[in-house]
Amino acid sequence: MDKNMLGVYDLKINRLKKSLERNNMTCDVFDTEEELHDYFKTILKDQKTVAVGGSATLNEVHMLELVHNSDVHFYDRYAPGLTKEEVNAVHHQGMNADIYLTSTNALTVDGCLYNIDGNGNRVAAMIYGPKDVYVIAGLNKIFETEEEAIGHIKNVSAPANALRLGLNTGCAATGKCVNCMSESRICSAYVKLAHQSNKNRIHIIIMKQELGY
Repeated sequence: MDKNMLGVYDLKINRLKKSLERNNMTCDVFDTEEELHDYFKTILKDQKTVAVGGSATLNEVHMLELVHNSDVHFYDRYAPGLTKEEVNAVHHQGMNADIYLTSTNALTVDGCLYNIDGNGNRVAAMIYGPKDVYVIAGLNKIFETEEEAIGHIKNVSAPANALRLGLNTGCAATGKCVNCMSESRICSAYVKLAHQSNKNRIHIIIMKQELGY
């Protein structure tokens, strides 16, 4: 990315970090995947239980591989051969995990997280359950206003994820939200995370690159 654009993002990140901390969330910033993995190697240890939310970002920074190679007990929603019922059971196990890894659909510089979910397991775990939630997000997820964040989710996040998952939804066909009633709809739960009463349970990690949708 152009150094001047990175400079603009640095200004946004500084504002975002201060706002997240006011909202009782921690915020760390990393330039590279190596730095990210070094950070998590100090956390993913001692047979802690770990669960993950569905995320293109986690795949892009190879977090699942790191989890598999760590001294943890992984509630693996992606384990081969799982039935739908077994995947659902893994989601329920994840609600009691020591560590929950995920991304977010959008962040605003006033320190809020915005997410749309289909089944709701990801946003449920972000809200309540796991002891610590680690949210990894790229620069492309940072927005000035709630309106911009929601617009991004409806017209970028949802269509891209629907295409990634091969779903038959209106957004997959049109590239934008049409408020469809498809059985495959992935935007059933709309969640905004703002000031947290459980201080420092949610940890935001900003990667200085574009990741996910």
